[in-house]
Amino acid sequence: MDLQAIAPVAAPETDSLPPEGVAQLALDTIRPTAADPAAGGRDLPPPLRIEGDIPRDLAVKPAGARFLFISRDQRAYTHGLHKYPAKFFPELPRWIVARYSRPGELILDPFMGSGTTNLEAMLLGRPSVGVDIDPFSRFLARVKTTPLPPAELAAAVAELTARLDHFDSAAVAADDIPDFPYRDNWFKPYALQELAFIKGGIARLPAAPAVKDFLLAVFSSVIRQASQADNNCTRTVVRKKLDKRIAPGYALGLFRKRLESNVAGMLALAEQPPAPVAIPANCSATDLSAYPAGSFDLALTSPPYLNAVDYPRTHQLEMYWLGLAAGSLRDLKRQHVGTEVVTAAEYAELHLTGIPSADAVIAAIFALDPRRAGIAYRYIQDMLQNLAEVNRVLKPVGKYVIVVGSNMMRGHTFETWRYLRDAAPDLGYRIDTWFVSAIINHFIKVPRAERIEDDYVLVLEKE
Repeated sequence: MDLQAIAPVAAPETDSLPPEGVAQLALDTIRPTAADPAAGGRDLPPPLRIEGDIPRDLAVKPAGARFLFISRDQRAYTHGLHKYPAKFFPELPRWIVARYSRPGELILDPFMGSGTTNLEAMLLGRPSVGVDIDPFSRFLARVKTTPLPPAELAAAVAELTARLDHFDSAAVAADDIPDFPYRDNWFKPYALQELAFIKGGIARLPAAPAVKDFLLAVFSSVIRQASQADNNCTRTVVRKKLDKRIAPGYALGLFRKRLESNVAGMLALAEQPPAPVAIPANCSATDLSAYPAGSFDLALTSPPYLNAVDYPRTHQLEMYWLGLAAGSLRDLKRQHVGTEVVTAAEYAELHLTGIPSADAVIAAIFALDPRRAGIAYRYIQDMLQNLAEVNRVLKPVGKYVIVVGSNMMRGHTFETWRYLRDAAPDLGYRIDTWFVSAIINHFIKVPRAERIEDDYVLVLEKE
């Protein structure tokens, strides 16, 4: 990737964040707090509640402060284009970018996901690079960060909706219905016809590729709901007890509704001064060799949680319909940080990371379940490689901000943030601070005992 393609651009003189005190601040007394291992088992005070934009000069020192951020912008611009599990709420990366960088400086998100960081960096006048191993992630983030000419978009939408007014199942081409495993278990015959009619209509539009990709992303956003799969589960499964019923015409009607709201978001984005976003396909969070040392002013990310979300399986239906599932989903899954795909040789013996706080937990898990211990070991090794790679591509004193939660594995709390904090000094970082962002909304179904109730925001600085 040529860095010249993401050279700094003109940006507003000031960042669009309020000064301290403008956001609504109040002590949260609704959600009780539990004893936290980070506080030595002591009960913690309720977090400070902040609604909307986070004040740029919010006090996050000394370390350990707790906040409850209430998002107001999860559907602003193109943020609401498509559901994506465990994604950033926009206000947090917005605050991080504004707090730790200046307009025109280059931002990196090595676990880009759906591109929330890159969209917020764009809106704040910072060019950015988003990296993700997953092709669906790269597709979605590229669409969300590509402003479209309003006239071209309007013309394409008008032609497409006119076609949808005359839905005819007999007009559906066989090639418009992809063939994939268990397809007819996932979809009712009439749902297949409707989805194929939409997809074929987009393909036949005389529109620019970027416009078609936007329409395909809107199309993708209705696929799960038009299927027999549980809408909210991270694993694409049919639950008989759910008794999900999709009526004829549902996919067509839902697509029209989503198209209307998402066109409005794209038109709002098109009014903003653009800052370039690069999404390379030849990089991963553990291999940023396409970029020379000292390329980036700031890195921030929310990496996958250990043993929490199987992204290829979550998006498998969308990937099949979009033609992004080339090869085995299992092979793609194995490339993900946090994967559960490990070989017997990787967990036949206990492997330790060299981080005492992590190794004590991995050893305890190994005594109960060697395979899970192998998964945990590989996750930490991948994250250490990521820390090393990001350190290499950061400029001196550049910040790396990591937002990650603790989760449960075989009854043991796995504190990823703590293990990364403990390892960071040996990888060329200084610990600037850390604080807690409480989570109040769970948009995915996770057993109560395994839910991630807090995110830890770890601020590292390259030495």
